[in-house]
Amino acid sequence: MSNEAAKEQTTAENPWPVRTVARKIADWIHRLGAVWVEGQVTQISARPGTQTAFITLRDPSADVSMTVTCPTRLLKGIDPPLRDGASVVVYAKPTFFLGRGTISLRASEIRAVGIGELLARIERLRRLLAAEGLFALERKRKLPFLPKGIGLITGRASAAEHDVLANAHARWPAAPIQVVNTAVQGPTAVPQIRKALSILDADPNIDVIVIARGGGSVEDLLPFSDEALCRAVAAAGTPVVSAIGHEPDTPLLDHVADLRCSTPTDAGKRIVPDVKEETARVHQMRDRARRALHGWVDTQCRLLDQLRSRPVLADPLGPIDRRAADVETHRERARRAMLNTLSHEQAAIASARARLTALGPAATMARGYTVVQYPDAAGNLQVLRSISEVAEGTPLRVRVVDGAVHATATSTEPGE
Repeated sequence: MSNEAAKEQTTAENPWPVRTVARKIADWIHRLGAVWVEGQVTQISARPGTQTAFITLRDPSADVSMTVTCPTRLLKGIDPPLRDGASVVVYAKPTFFLGRGTISLRASEIRAVGIGELLARIERLRRLLAAEGLFALERKRKLPFLPKGIGLITGRASAAEHDVLANAHARWPAAPIQVVNTAVQGPTAVPQIRKALSILDADPNIDVIVIARGGGSVEDLLPFSDEALCRAVAAAGTPVVSAIGHEPDTPLLDHVADLRCSTPTDAGKRIVPDVKEETARVHQMRDRARRALHGWVDTQCRLLDQLRSRPVLADPLGPIDRRAADVETHRERARRAMLNTLSHEQAAIASARARLTALGPAATMARGYTVVQYPDAAGNLQVLRSISEVAEGTPLRVRVVDGAVHATATSTEPGE
């Protein structure tokens, strides 16, 4: 019935009685068909003398459960008998009980899931997760050399907890390990382990998370092949170590985890280094470093001795003194050569100066000179440069400068 129809038929002044609402809900639920349901049995109640048995069926991957009712004879006909934690497939029809207002499943057929079917489902899930890349080696993270905090998820007071703690503390006594106890089998195991994983993964002081459990049957180890748990481990930001069962046991968690250990004892040995081995390695490296340093120092000392024994370092001033004498000799040679060259050049200059003096007009001028003029045809006086310029009998005018000049002239004026 739609909300509009319900509002039209019911009001605050004219409400429906509880029986009417319960009947309408029952009518709607009873119209539903039967379905196949899979889950884990967490509780079985079959009282002697009663015709109806009650089973609580739980989803192993979530905190969800439903009540299943069935005839007692149907429950007794199952071989082997059902027990808590068993996986079953139920063919049932939803039923609403008016008196209690509860919903349950009325089962007409119950099938226990056999080992073969369980293994087949695990194999199908394995192929699915592998196809999604959850098993890929490149996504697996390397564990830190010395984690500052280790988270351990395991059963309370279990042998697995003792093995991990004993071996880890034997190798590194100061290893800080935070233990979270959860159910490790049965229908409540997966939700509790996922919750513990979430808490430890959110803790910044935890560098490694170990999920450990001892050996068991295939049914006991089913929670560690659960799809929801595998995806939670794959999504964790902290490296996860799987230490489930014994060497032959390989739940899907082993493939998803960053490191798979064959046993909890093996996990205790691999999550922390051995303090004795590391101390011995430190001593060994220190000895090697000391020997290497001593060897290097000895080599450098021998090299220095060789360098000091060479003549250039044995008598460092000798080559300088010898070179100083050579420099002085060459300097004296250079001085003599320079003086000789200067002497030759000075003599050459003196000879050139004498020739220049003898050939130049300066000497003549020093002895005195005359200026001879003659009149040209126009009667203008011209300077005589050559005697051939004038005809015989032309009067010449002579001016005596800086000395007496005896010249023949046709006529001269006094003082000239």
